[in-house]
Amino acid sequence: MIGVIIVVFSLFNLLPVDAARLTIGQRADIESVEAIRKDLGLDQPKWKQLLMYFKEVSPISIEANTPEAKEKFKYLPIVQTGAEKVLVLKKPYLRRSYQTKRDVWDILIDALPQTILLAVASMLLACIIGIPLGVVAAVKQHSWLDNIAMSVSVLGISVPSYFSAMVLGYFFGILWHSWTGLNHIGGLFVIDDYGNEILEWKNLILPSIALGTRPIGTIFQLTRSSMLDVLSQDYIRTARAKGLGYITVLFKHALRNALNPVVTAVSGWFAALLAGAFFVEVIFGINGLGFTAVDALLKFDFPVAAGTVIFTALIFIIINILVDFLYTILDPRIKIGK
Repeated sequence: MIGVIIVVFSLFNLLPVDAARLTIGQRADIESVEAIRKDLGLDQPKWKQLLMYFKEVSPISIEANTPEAKEKFKYLPIVQTGAEKVLVLKKPYLRRSYQTKRDVWDILIDALPQTILLAVASMLLACIIGIPLGVVAAVKQHSWLDNIAMSVSVLGISVPSYFSAMVLGYFFGILWHSWTGLNHIGGLFVIDDYGNEILEWKNLILPSIALGTRPIGTIFQLTRSSMLDVLSQDYIRTARAKGLGYITVLFKHALRNALNPVVTAVSGWFAALLAGAFFVEVIFGINGLGFTAVDALLKFDFPVAAGTVIFTALIFIIINILVDFLYTILDPRIKIGK
């Protein structure tokens, strides 16, 4: 996270854009611009600005014990560290949007549910199709089914998600809309007659397929290769020699031990989908993290864009840590600790 924050801060500070002007508007007078520049710390050296940014995004920091600071950071005091300072626990402060003046954290939290919904639907689709197909292909190695599945998986991995999204959106959402009833744009939620937002499940079909196509190919190939390796192990032959049924050996003994590389792929893809569904969300009009980041970049709303990168990096790290613990459940040979 430290590395991500340094890179994000450095990149956005290299851009030839006046953050104070973007905050207050292009028609503001010089005095107002300078006041905003001082308030944002833009009049300080870059290294001081970086330290201030670290202090703001850190969940634990020392802040002023004033009503203004409490309102800005919404912190929980832990211990008094001086006459006017206090050690606090707070949500990361990612600053405010140049365009809407809203807290960036609140913007990201509002956008997160749609991205999670899309990522979960895409990964469920990829696992439901990729894992069983990989098992069948391993059992039927070198058969016509195995050859066709391998060819299709290579094609699926090769096609970028944004291209799949455009093709699916055009054919099934526009050209054949009268038969499919699917929409190429409009987001995941619709407004009912009472003004409430409700999830339109059919609007999730096309973006989930577009985003899940590449993971399907990866999961299929990993499942197939891992199953082939496990099925050749001695303990599988021993289980068969003891009289266990083929289905029991296949799914209880072989598949469970073959899932470690698959879990790694699923976790990596899930984190990547949360962070990289930018173009799919834009194409289908889904107001998630990707759409928010692209919209922020187009409007030069750098606090929102930087906050999105840091937020998705945090999600990526958390998912990978959780997967390390999941390994111990799937494979008893792996232990956490000495």
